[in-house]
Amino acid sequence: MESIVGIFNSLADAQRASALVQSLGIPEKRIAVLSPHTSQSEIEAQIPTTETEQPGMGSALGGTVGGALGVAGGLHAGATAATLLIPGVGPVLALGLVGAAIFGAGGVAAGAVAGNAMEKAIAGGVPRDELFVYEDALRRGRSLVIAFADDAQVAESARAALYRAGAESVDAAREEWWLGLRDVEGEHYTNAGGDFRLDEAKYRLGFEAALHPDCRGKACGDMMTDLNQKYGAESVTPAFREGYGRGQHYQDYLGETYKTKDEQESKRAA
Repeated sequence: MESIVGIFNSLADAQRASALVQSLGIPEKRIAVLSPHTSQSEIEAQIPTTETEQPGMGSALGGTVGGALGVAGGLHAGATAATLLIPGVGPVLALGLVGAAIFGAGGVAAGAVAGNAMEKAIAGGVPRDELFVYEDALRRGRSLVIAFADDAQVAESARAALYRAGAESVDAAREEWWLGLRDVEGEHYTNAGGDFRLDEAKYRLGFEAALHPDCRGKACGDMMTDLNQKYGAESVTPAFREGYGRGQHYQDYLGETYKTKDEQESKRAA
């Protein structure tokens, strides 16, 4: 199963692109639209709601994503949306609950739409080393369309449709993310006695490795077997290890920043 990803400046643009992808033959249950910082009024404008929350969904998401705001407004039976709480990002509206599977929330939430077999296929089709790029895009207020296709030709047609609709590619977003960090990281490495001009590629490789879901919160030394298997000799170089440590620091910073914002919002609400 191939994944197709497009990054958009608005939820409306992402929804229009999602409809284009669906028109190419990719079923709705294989498409997710994710959008950050969505207000309750915006949610209600996007999906039909009732006064009653669909039973089980909020708890299923909350137990696996690290807390959830529940199903958006209490959904109609069959309405496929939830508000996820993604650590380091915040509340994210997921239209199409395969979004829950993408960020690790399976069980009832994803299974309600995709079924167990579909959920496993989707989880296996997500490039997990790209998840930090998705998170960064959401953190910067952008919306995502993520779809899954069995057929390579359909997948290519869907990618072309997203780009025609104005999508930024994951590769472009990844480069933009690194450019935002590059000067600071280069200064840090130079002050530590390294030559960033020569070692940037290895340093960045280590930095990104630390952001992989399997590595988050784990010291480089504890992950050496896995890192050696994936990155080979690069993983034992000083530049890679320094970059890995800085990647962990970056992840911790994002988590603390989000936690602080959450505490401030709670105080204002009180």
